[in-house]
Formats: sequence, C-alpha cells, structure tokens
Amino acid sequence: MTEPLWEDGGWSPLAPLHGDVTVDVCVVGLGGSGLAAVDELRSRGASVVGVDAGIVGGGAAGRNGGFLLAGLAPAYHEVVARLGREKAAQLYSLTLGELDRICTATPEAVRRVGSLRIEDDEAGLADCSAQEAAMRADGFAVEPYDGPEGRGLLFPDDAAMQPLVRCRWLAQQAVRGGAVLHEQSPVLSVEPGQVTTPGGSVSCSAVVVAVDGRLDLLLPELAGTVRTVRLQMLGTAPTAEVTVPRPVYLRGGYEYWQQLPDGRLAVGGFRDVGGDGEETTSAEPSEPVQSALERLLRARLGVTAPVTHRWAASVGYTRSGLPYLGEVRDGVWVAGGYCGTGNVIGALCGRAAAARALGQEHPATAFERLV
Repeated sequence: MTEPLWEDGGWSPLAPLHGDVTVDVCVVGLGGSGLAAVDELRSRGASVVGVDAGIVGGGAAGRNGGFLLAGLAPAYHEVVARLGREKAAQLYSLTLGELDRICTATPEAVRRVGSLRIEDDEAGLADCSAQEAAMRADGFAVEPYDGPEGRGLLFPDDAAMQPLVRCRWLAQQAVRGGAVLHEQSPVLSVEPGQVTTPGGSVSCSAVVVAVDGRLDLLLPELAGTVRTVRLQMLGTAPTAEVTVPRPVYLRGGYEYWQQLPDGRLAVGGFRDVGGDGEETTSAEPSEPVQSALERLLRARLGVTAPVTHRWAASVGYTRSGLPYLGEVRDGVWVAGGYCGTGNVIGALCGRAAAARALGQEHPATAFERLV
C-alpha cells in the first residue's frame, strides 16, 4: 500500500476550483505551511482562497515521519556557526513557540514525549557533544542519553504527532472561519495578482506559495535555490516486540522512526542509499531504499511484524539546509525548502509569508532570506 500509515479514512473531499474568484490573498498548497498561512491570514482579517494540486495534506505534510522538532534542519551548533549565537537563539526560540502552539491547538494529534538523536560512531557522538554544549550555553533543554536505542541526546521539548490529523483539523477550522479551500486544483501559473488553475482563476492582491516539494517546478527562478528530493518510509502492523517511547533520529537524521500508540512503527530514511535516484519529483517508493528500511526494521529494531505500508513524498532541500522565505515576484511570497524537517519550521514560515503578503510583520520574518 502506497498510502501513508497516517491515513485513517473519513476525509470528505473539497471541490476543485471552478470559475473566477476575487479575494485578498490566494494560498497555493494545503499542507502544514499553507494551512498555517491560511490561519494567519484569517486571524488578520483577510479573505482567503487556498488551492492544492492534490488533497489536503496529500504531499509531504501528511506523508512525513510525524516528528515535531524545535530548531532548523542543521544541528543547533551548526546554525550558531553560520548565523551567530543571537540569531540562532532567536530562531530556535521561535520554533519552540510554534511547537507549543501546535501542541495546544491539536492535543489529540500530538504527544509531547521529546525526541532522540542517536549516533553509532565516535564522530557522531562528538557532534552530539558540540550540539549539547551550544544549546546549554543558550539555555535550551537538552540531556545526554544512553538507553535501548543507543547513545546520543534527548530533546525533552520535542513531540510526535499524527500529521494528517493536524492538517485536516487546520483545514476544517479554516473553512469554518470563512476561508474557501479547493483540492484537485493544480496551479498552471502564478503571476502578481493572479493564480490560474485548469478550472478557473483567483484574482488577488497577493499570493502565498507554500509548496515544499516541486517548488522549483512551479517557480523556476528558485531552481538554483531549492531542489526536490524524495523521502521514503514504511509502516508495520501493530507490534509489542519493541517499545519506542519517543521519535528517534539516527545518523544525523538519515534514518528515523517512531512507534504509534497502537503499536505500529513508522520508519523512514536512507535517502543516501538511493543516491542520485532520490533527486526526483517521483513520489513512488523505490526498491533500494525500501530494502534498506526493512533491514533496519528487522536487524536493528528486531521487529518481525509485517510491513503494511510503503510510501514516499517530495520535499524541498536548500544547499544551506536553511529554509527559504521570501518574495520572488511582486506580491508573490514563498515559504519552502525545509530539508525534511518542515512540521514546525514550515508552519512558522507559512505564518510569516502570510503576514508579509499583507504588508505586515511577524516574528518569524527572522527566517526571511536566510538562504
């Protein structure tokens, strides 16, 4: 099955866009970032239409590992080295605030259990020590860890979530609040003041593009900044063979897994095993990566439960590992390039892009033009 483990059915489809409409802002992309942008726009009194080529949460937002991680894709000490201690601390604090917001808004979808970074070799463990020292110096919660999963760091502020529940809740709230959302409405063109789909168009004062994977195809001027990469996962039947209390990152995030409350495991990673083959817009699972995931499941985790789901998603990566937030055309604001860690950062950047589209400020405009 190529549907994600998170799909539990019960979603009522939203109608495609038909005809021409006029609103203050059009949001392109109805994943976590786009829906956060819609929420922010509504809270600021703007009228909004949102469109998506597929369904709500049908891209990476509903097909990821379900990790809610504070910070950016690079480890904290790396961000300090690149941006300076003051900026790094500011950005980390913003993600903590957004993480709190997500947990408060959708407690039924979130478990505030922390997360682990585990490393198997001395170089990785030395990097953990550097990360721990930098975080402690700036007052952020982190603990050394040595347990069943291995050695590394525990981040007690992090969480796990059911990402599709989160996305669909945001969509339902947006519709109840007056926003108009359209699924199955692929965007043909984004121009200042207008978004065109096969069924109609949206005239607007500004556009927010919150598409992570394939962003470089929708806006070719970003092709040298953001590239599309495939990430893959598998899921198992419920099992009591292991107990995984919190999400685990291994090898700097190249492998990752969590266990759901019902005992199912969601396991992802091995992008490097796929090599150049993962630099693709295809969201179909591939044999080399899926075989590596299953070996980790059987050999490292010791799980014999059957694999019930195999899926993939397209995400945006930047060369720097920092997210992209900026105005690419007159009145066209973009949020994307989260490098596989977009559940928290993406929501922040979506909110910032929404504010900027209205000519207003937001604390998360600190992410603007980092790349």
